[in-house]
Amino acid sequence: MATSPYPTYPQVAVGAIVCKGDSVLLVKRNQAPGEGLWAIPGGRIELGETLQEAAEREIKEETGIIIRAGEPVYTFEVIQRDEEGRIRFHYVIIDLLAEYIGGELRPGDDASEARWVTPQDLEILPVSRSTLKLLREKIWRSEQ
Repeated sequence: MATSPYPTYPQVAVGAIVCKGDSVLLVKRNQAPGEGLWAIPGGRIELGETLQEAAEREIKEETGIIIRAGEPVYTFEVIQRDEEGRIRFHYVIIDLLAEYIGGELRPGDDASEARWVTPQDLEILPVSRSTLKLLREKIWRSEQ
């Protein structure tokens, strides 16, 4: 779905927090916003999709992994302006817990890399602020 370079209203998106052992599935984004940063995989909700359907579709497209999406656990927004102060991006993002089902891990869609990340990896990877906050508050509380 093509979108204008400057949105006229906020976009709603989902992410899926997929755990496997002590690791969480992250992708390295290859598009703005967040280009070059590791983040929870996900994307925009399509008309008529539930949050869960959108998360399951987006994770498969972006990582090759099959999940069963659960309930929302974290919500945040991304608002970025250009040099002239115009809104360039405005996303409302709803992250859901998800169960790992299977699939072969491979980057796709708008991810340049995909991998299972441990708490120790957070020290060396450039991780988005929202993902870092989410992982530390909701997933790896005892690791702080």
